[in-house]
Amino acid sequence: MPALDRAPADRRRIGRRDCRTPPRLPAPAWQNHGMHRVAVVTGASSGIGAATAIRLAAAGYHVIAAARRAERVEALAAHIHAAGGAAEARQLDVTDRAAVDALADSLDRCDVLISNAGGAVGADQIADSRTEDWRAMYEVNVLGTLNVTKALLPKLISSADGTVVVMSSTAGFVAYEGGGGYVAAKHGVHALAATLRLELCGQPVRVIEIAPGMVKTAEFAINRFRGDADQAAAVYAGVAEPLTDEDIADAVTWAVTRPSHVNVDLMVLRPRAQAAQHKVCREQ
Repeated sequence: MPALDRAPADRRRIGRRDCRTPPRLPAPAWQNHGMHRVAVVTGASSGIGAATAIRLAAAGYHVIAAARRAERVEALAAHIHAAGGAAEARQLDVTDRAAVDALADSLDRCDVLISNAGGAVGADQIADSRTEDWRAMYEVNVLGTLNVTKALLPKLISSADGTVVVMSSTAGFVAYEGGGGYVAAKHGVHALAATLRLELCGQPVRVIEIAPGMVKTAEFAINRFRGDADQAAAVYAGVAEPLTDEDIADAVTWAVTRPSHVNVDLMVLRPRAQAAQHKVCREQ
């Protein structure tokens, strides 16, 4: 996806402004085209995170690819470099606040945060669910987003043109059987994004929520069903074209590269075959 011009930071409408103030000179070219701007992407070892890191690097961002699996993000950074982009690999567990703080302290700047780390564990009904699964999902989805946002927010504000992208889910709006823990966690993520947007009103930071529906990635369903490939495949059975990680990465990059005064509050993405959580067209 080609880099798209962004409005310079000093044109953002922050609080009240004297309309008689003459327009300032245009910002340097790098500020308009995303050159040398830093984007931190969590959960970048695979799926949506990895695809988003590649897209943002192609759009001119210096990408900090962060995830628990060091070898994966190192390979991703090498791939981006080979394509002519700029990237660094960082091993990171977003549930480890000390590690998140250390990452934030190591950066000179941060212009964009893609809080993507998350996932689902199990598909048990509430009566049969495991408390440890619920806890794990809450920690990575909700507290992980909280940790990285708190740690990087000072740099996002000081950039004078920051963007936070929170990766939620349509599960954050509608409950479904067997999804209790994941639904609860993603409702929490949705609430976090909405609250953050209210609290940052008047600051030079946008808060964007991306809520995907059915997305077929290499690992999401496999991880959810603890490696059971048959159960994972059944999720997408008969669906001609579920969304892909590339589809979501394309949407994220589009939202991030809008002019600075344009905030895409919430973007819901579903495949054409999915009208709702419970309404999916499956071909025989």
